Formats: sequence, structure tokens, C-alpha cells
Amino acid sequence: MTDLTADAPVAEQNGSGAGNPAAPGGGRTVASAVPSSLVARLAGGITAAGEPALVETVAPLTGERLASLPQSTPADVEVAYELARRAQRSWAAQPVRRRAAVLLRFHDLLLRRQDEVLDLIQAETGKARLHAFEEVLAVALAARHYGRAAHSYLRDRRRGGALPVLTHVVEARRPKGVVGHISPWNYPLELSIGDALPAFVAGNAVVNKPDTQTALTALWARELLVEAGLPADLWQIVVGDGPVIGPAVVEHADYVSFTGSTRTGRDVAQRAAARLVGASLELGGKNAMLVLADADLDRAAEGAVRACFSSAGQLCISIERLLVHRSVADEFVARFAERTRALRLGGGLAYGADMGSLVSVRQLDATTRHVEEAVKAGATVVAGGRPRPDLGPFFHEPTILDGVTPEMAVCAEETFGPVVAVYRFDTEDEAVAAANATSYGLNSSVWTKDLRRGRAVAARLRTGTVNVNEAFAAAYGSVGAPMGGMGESGLGRRHGAEGILRFTEAQTIATQRLLPLAPSLGLDDRQFAAVFTGGLRVLKALRFK
Repeated sequence: MTDLTADAPVAEQNGSGAGNPAAPGGGRTVASAVPSSLVARLAGGITAAGEPALVETVAPLTGERLASLPQSTPADVEVAYELARRAQRSWAAQPVRRRAAVLLRFHDLLLRRQDEVLDLIQAETGKARLHAFEEVLAVALAARHYGRAAHSYLRDRRRGGALPVLTHVVEARRPKGVVGHISPWNYPLELSIGDALPAFVAGNAVVNKPDTQTALTALWARELLVEAGLPADLWQIVVGDGPVIGPAVVEHADYVSFTGSTRTGRDVAQRAAARLVGASLELGGKNAMLVLADADLDRAAEGAVRACFSSAGQLCISIERLLVHRSVADEFVARFAERTRALRLGGGLAYGADMGSLVSVRQLDATTRHVEEAVKAGATVVAGGRPRPDLGPFFHEPTILDGVTPEMAVCAEETFGPVVAVYRFDTEDEAVAAANATSYGLNSSVWTKDLRRGRAVAARLRTGTVNVNEAFAAAYGSVGAPMGGMGESGLGRRHGAEGILRFTEAQTIATQRLLPLAPSLGLDDRQFAAVFTGGLRVLKALRFK
């Protein structure tokens, strides 16, 4: 972009004002929703022998102790793989449709008992209940999709043979074996079981290391899937610090699935490559939303609220850069800021809050640092801009920054919090160049009334998913289509065919009939070569593939 800051409106510093309103409380406490008896029951699903060390987790909404969980050791990880590998052999021998039926039963159980896991997700992450429900929705979509479509994805397929009629070829799909699955804290249901479901239906076992902070949600999902018919040993859950047990999870895996930071993803990729096993990695993003001159500004402003502040911005595919055409920028920012200031913040275990808490003091500190450094360097706070300890220890207001320049950390670094910076552009070429001017390439969003134009702009953006007139849900929720990143945003894809075939090995079975692929019927080498040369010319002329 040729000009990132010129003509920025002079905004009133919101930090000294009343700030975002508080949402009504839900009347239920984290302690009552997640009693010690539930914690103890779920913790029994962790693979940890002897008398393991315990670690305490904290409820972000209150800062109070949530759970005390046993920690697995590298030796426990090895045991988990032994148990999973034994269970996988008999599981892989089951017909695909029988494995898929487990996913469909899980789908129904999840929808029926969603309030249980909504409480857990809120207790462990601090997010608003609506944003917790988005995880239930995403997992249900994946369970239904792979429950219905797995047989089609995994069935044997006829392929063209070396010689028409004489060579019969089948491409088969075989499970990898045991998948090492490392999942993060920000979407503990979707990014633990959501990625495990296609692995299971493809015939694999899974050893899962969820983040300790959100392990209860993964353990609850495991219980429910076992209730739906999954053999208990097929899904092993180990809990511990990444540097301590993460390498062991990768060391024993037949395939690695990882979601997390780009820095850690590089290490996982290197360890997997050293063992010559495959890996899929969904990593960071610095995602852009483009508001073109002809956009419906009200619709775009509403979409920007979802794009930037869902789960308090702790979402890899959320928007942190708003690129707005100069002719509509002031009006758009005004409408967006009005909606942002009206968002209700709260931590009740009920629907009603528009945004919840950040997950930890670390996330709060990173968010606060980006905002304070930008303001000190000359950026303007249009809305939000400050922590809200009156609501809870890790709350921060949804924040819009204007006048951000390239030397500010918030310009290029992923904040992973409720902060977005506004930039202006004059031409679509400038907007596309600015959107692509990052090492990341995960998600982007384009807003315009001209859908053909929107798709044309989308095709120029270097991101794994692009949403036209939506923030991220349209692409992510379309589970029949692949989702993943380009550049430093990762390798591989979840969802669709790629999302399940990554957990399989392709095997070609070729059966030769009547004649060998070698000199025969009295032909010498020269005659064999001449006959095949002529045959190849004929096959090309007849348009054989």
C-alpha cells in the first residue's frame, strides 16, 4: 500500500471513557459447573502411571483454581502408543461404515449433551458461550460429514493401467497407524476431537496431547466418543508441558497433526522429517479483511465484529488487519467502532455476553503490550484500548487502532487478542499487495456487493481460505472443502478429502493379465521396443490418459 496512515480520522481516546458494558451474569459459577468430582472422573482418562506430578489450572473468568491434573512423562507417552497400537489393529479391520457409525452416534450425543461441554469450554478458556457453541457446531459438522462421506473418500478406486485391458489397477487407502495429535488451548473441543474424527474413521488410533489448560474438554470428548462406540484404548490422552512430552509424542507417531504457533510448528516439522513421517501443521496468521468501495458498510461492520473479536481474538483465522477503501474508510470505521463499543463483556456461564476473557495473563500481557507500544508510537485508539480487571483478571476491551505504521509490533506480529488495526487503500492492487505482504497465509475476507468482483479479488489473495462477505465461518464451516494455510501458516489441510486422506497411505495394487510387460511371444528386445513405440503412439492418438 502506498499510504497506510494519511487522512486517518482524529479519534477520541476511548481509554478514559466508560468502556464496553458488562453482560448480565449467568447466575452459575465455574465451581458449581465443574465440581471436583467431575474433574477427578475426567482426569482418570489421562495416561499417567504411578504417582504423577500434579499441575493446577486456573479458570480465566475468575482467576481461581479450576483443576489439579496428573502430568504424563515420556515413559507414559510410550505406554500410550503401545496401547493405541494394539487397539488400532483390530479397529482398522472393521468395515469403514461400522467405524463411521461411531461418528454419527457421537454427533447425536454431542448435540444432546452440549451444555456439559459448553460449561467446560467456558471454564477452561473464558470465552463467551456463543463462541463456545461455535466449537460444538464445528465438531458436529465434521462428525456428520465424515460419518457420511468416509466410505466414499476411502473406497478403492480403479485407475488406468499400463496396458488397457491387460493391466488392472486399484488404488487403495490404508491407515497410517497411530497419529500423534498435539492440540492447542484456544479451541479445545474443535481442535482436539475435530481433527481426530477423520483419523479414527480412516482406521487409525490417536495419541493426543492437549494443552494442559484445556485438557478437561478433550477428556470429556473422549468419554463421549467411547460412549458412542470407540474402543477406549484407541484414543490415548497424555498431559504435560510441550517441551517435556511433546518430542515423545512426535517420536513414536506414524503421522503428526499439530495446531499451534509457527515457532513450535517448525520444531515439530523438523522432528517428523527426521523420522520420515508426514505432518500437517496449522499455524499462525496475520489475517486481512478487505472492504471495497462498493461494500455494504453496515453488513461489513457487523462482519468485522465477528471477524476480529470472536473468542476475544484468540483464533488463528480471526482478522487483525482491516484494509478499507479510502472513499468509505471514515464512515466504515465509525460504524464499526460504534458496534465495537457496544459489545457486552462478561464471564457468565450462559448466553448473553458478546465477548469473554482472554485465557491467561500471558495473552493479556501480549495484547496490552501491542496496544500500549502502538499508542506510544503515535497510533490512535478508536475503541477499547484497555484491560478490564473489574470484569475478571484477564479481560481486555475489544480494540480498534488507527494510524498504525510498519515499525509497530502490532503491524506484523500476530497479537492473538481482541485488537485490530485499520489501514486505507486507494486501489484494489494496493489492497491485494498489502494483504499479501506477510509471511503468513491462513485466512482473508473480502467485502463487496459485486460477488463476481469479490471472487476475482479473492483469487489474488495468498491465503488458504478466503471468505467473500463473511469473516471466516463460511469457509471453515464448509467441511467438504479443505482448510489450511500457505507460507508460515502451515502445511496440509483439515476438512474435505485432504482432511481424511492425510491420515492414510496410498497403496497401488496392479494385476497383470495374459502378457508380461517384457519381451514375449517370440519378440526380441528390438522388436519389443518397436511394438511398444507404435502402441504408445496409438494410445495417444486415441486419447487414452
